[in-house]
This record gives sequence, C-alpha cells and structure tokens, in this order.
Amino acid sequence: MVVDFGSQRRSLDRPLIMGVLNVTPDSFSDGGRFVEPARALEHARQMFLSGATFIDVGGESTRPGAAPVSVEQELERVVPVVEAIRAELDVVVSVDTSTAEVMQAAIAAGAGLINDVRALQRPGALQMAASLGVPVCLMHMQGEPGTMQHDPCYDNVIDDVMVFLRDRMRLCEAAGISRSNLLIDPGFGFGKTLQHNLQLLKGLSRFAEMDVPLLVGMSRKSMIGAVLDRPDADDRLYGSIAVAVLAAQAGAHIIRVHDVKETRDALAMVDAVSNS
Repeated sequence: MVVDFGSQRRSLDRPLIMGVLNVTPDSFSDGGRFVEPARALEHARQMFLSGATFIDVGGESTRPGAAPVSVEQELERVVPVVEAIRAELDVVVSVDTSTAEVMQAAIAAGAGLINDVRALQRPGALQMAASLGVPVCLMHMQGEPGTMQHDPCYDNVIDDVMVFLRDRMRLCEAAGISRSNLLIDPGFGFGKTLQHNLQLLKGLSRFAEMDVPLLVGMSRKSMIGAVLDRPDADDRLYGSIAVAVLAAQAGAHIIRVHDVKETRDALAMVDAVSNS
C-alpha cells in the first residue's frame, strides 16, 4: 500500500512511526516542553533521526478536560513549526487539528496529512479537507475533550466505533475526498473507559475490514497508567512499547508515539519475525 502525503510518497507495507510534537502548554505528556519553535524543531530532528516517518504537530491540547484555543493562537503555534520542519527534514508533517483555517495554513506550509480527532466535524473542516486534496485521518471520539471521560458508554465498543468511522468515510467520499486519501483511528482514550480501550486493542485486527490505513495512538496514555499503576505519564515507556507491538501485530500501519527510538527497535523485531 502506497500513499501520497502531499509531495511525499510513503509505502505502508510495514508499520511506520509517527512522532508526537505538541506545541502546547497543556498536553498531557509533553505540554510546555516544545512551545518555542527552535526547541520544537530540535525535537522533530531527534525523532526523525531516531526513525520517525511522520511528525504530528499539534497546537491544541485534546487531553481529557482540555479547553479549546482560538484559531489565531493555534495558527501561531503550528505554522512556524511546520515550516521549519519541512525546510530541513525529509519527513511527512502531519497537522493535528480540527480547525479548517489551521488545516489550510499548515498544508500551505508543507504538511502532508491532516490528523483530526473530530473526524472533520467542526464547521468548514470537511469542505476544507476536500479542497486541499491531502490524506486525512478520521478519529473516533465520543463527546469533546472537556467532557469525553464523563461516563462513556457503548453497546459494543468495536462495532460502535466502526459504524461511526464508516459513516464519516461515506460523508468524506460524498464531499469529494478520495477513499485513497482516508485513514482511520479508533481513538484510544477519547471517550473510552479502560475496559473499552482494552477491548479495542484486543479486537484491533477487525479494523482491517474497512480497507484503509489504520493509525493508532496509545503512547503514554492513562490506559497504560491504569494497568501498570503508573500515574506519571513519563513512566509508561515499557507499557507503551508493549501496546505498539500488539498494534503492529494486529495490522496497524502507523503508530503514533512519544518514544520513537525505543518503538523503532521493537517494531524492527516484529518486522524481522514477520518476514523470516
């Protein structure tokens, strides 16, 4: 499977790594560390050299309880970082946003993928994504970040998430977005209890039925902290590697992580065994 991310073509025949770069003061794990563009670029450089094929730049925190930011503030945080990364590194820049204006500006600055936790449901997002012509990752989230962890409920979490994603894919195609430009993300930790997250991971291979690339992000999340009794997000490395390996074995094409080098080594072993 080969996908064109703007001007860059990447094969998804083996799992690839997406490095997380939050240029926000309040993200759950790295909030405040990379707000300055120079520090953000240096971190992107380190992740690229460690094996990241994608760098996911986000200017609005979507951690549980997070408040939205203004369009102007998100643009000020994201666009200079996207420009700086693309000027130096041969990496696909993903813009982690739900806002149409930010999508437009980031793609103009060189980003090649829109990664939207709201699956293009904000006003104007669907039409903007269709006009830009780059791949879009549609993620499932029950509710909004401010309230999504207030007693989330499903009849069957895998079936319900798949129904939502199929509906969003149909709307995207009707709006003019080619199916070949769609990716999906089941949204671990977004409006889901620990048991919901574990059930999603256990049944992750079912998402292959949707016949589009699968992106997953579980790195350092509270589901790992709950299982391992690790309240500090920075103390969840080994759990993060374990779920990355499980995701790769279940067919994930892109794995979004904070710890690129360690995950690269783990996925290299998975790849070696799979192709032996």
